[in-house]
Amino acid sequence: MQKDIYDRIIGFLQGASWAIVLVGAFLTFKFSILWGISFSIFCTTLYIISSLLFVLLLDAFSVNKERLKEAKKQTKLLEELTQNS
Repeated sequence: MQKDIYDRIIGFLQGASWAIVLVGAFLTFKFSILWGISFSIFCTTLYIISSLLFVLLLDAFSVNKERLKEAKKQTKLLEELTQNS
């Protein structure tokens, strides 16, 4: 099945955002460890939670696109049924 450009962009952005979450969490932990382990864990957790919001946003775009595609299919089928009746 061939994907359109929208699906490819969303897939790329989802992969890039996961990479940003992982690398950013590591760097946040590494640079904030100077102020203590508890502060470092707190900052890293805060970073991960805020970064995962972007991942969820991209996933919501993907789900809404699939929902729209399915609604268009159902509308087309209902139009065909009403025309044949």
